Amino acid sequence: MLEKIVLVTRRTRLEDLTVRFNTRAQARFFITRAGGDFADYEREDDAYRSALELVRRALDLGLPLQVVDRALVPTMLFSARELVVTLGQDGLVANTAKYVGAQPIVAVNPDPARFDGILLPFLPQGARAAAERTLGGKHQVRQVTLAEARLSDGQRLLAFNDLYLGSRTHVSSRYRITFGERTERHSSSGIVVSTGAGSTGWMSSIFNMARGVAAMLGVQAQGTPVPLGWEDRRLLFVVREPYRSRHSEAGLVAGLVEAGQRLRIESAMPADGVVFSDGVEADALRFESGASAEIGAAEQRAELVVA
Repeated sequence: MLEKIVLVTRRTRLEDLTVRFNTRAQARFFITRAGGDFADYEREDDAYRSALELVRRALDLGLPLQVVDRALVPTMLFSARELVVTLGQDGLVANTAKYVGAQPIVAVNPDPARFDGILLPFLPQGARAAAERTLGGKHQVRQVTLAEARLSDGQRLLAFNDLYLGSRTHVSSRYRITFGERTERHSSSGIVVSTGAGSTGWMSSIFNMARGVAAMLGVQAQGTPVPLGWEDRRLLFVVREPYRSRHSEAGLVAGLVEAGQRLRIESAMPADGVVFSDGVEADALRFESGASAEIGAAEQRAELVVA
């Protein structure tokens, strides 16, 4: 039985600008002086505030309602008796799902004219009905595979979309990679490991780049990578910009990590090596010389309500 509703929100771009410049007027001056459309920031903010008010009223279902900014989510201890509702872009779902355990997530799109909402099946007008079905156990879910990086010191990090392993800065990421029976020493721009849910995000942009380079060289790409399904227990990894030298190789640059299989990375970065997930660098694990990581599908799955 679910006994509480947690509504996860996020600051709008306008709110971030206001924090940065102290006042809305100063933010307006900066954006307009740079030739930007400040009115677009205001329209986005208005749409989000309207959606938030609508969703808060819709979730008045006789249960305690806690509204939490996404910045606080990593520090929260979610209970098995909580229904989690997110109001924001797809990234908010990704950044929430890895912390809530097996709790059902009702993801609401606050501005469908602006956001594609691949992970957002509900509009604000449908939030109440979706919550009622979930509270009554009449909902349908998709179990989304999460990726897991487990470090040699026992720390672990989950990812809804993707993991990044490499240098925090733009210097070369140095490490040793082992996949199956092959091991190589690499100097690259880091490694991206994607789940099925994330295969249409950062990973797709990597393939877009590869196809564009191939087309410029007159090479016909051999087919189009098929995105993995959300429930697929396989992960896809790609090494970004591998550099070949006397001390580094560039043969082991992509692969599918099968269910139960592990990708092993051993850091050779004396400083600034990190592992972070879903684009959240602030929640990174240190990954420097002497550390190693094993990456595979996590036992935990995200429970995304779809109907």
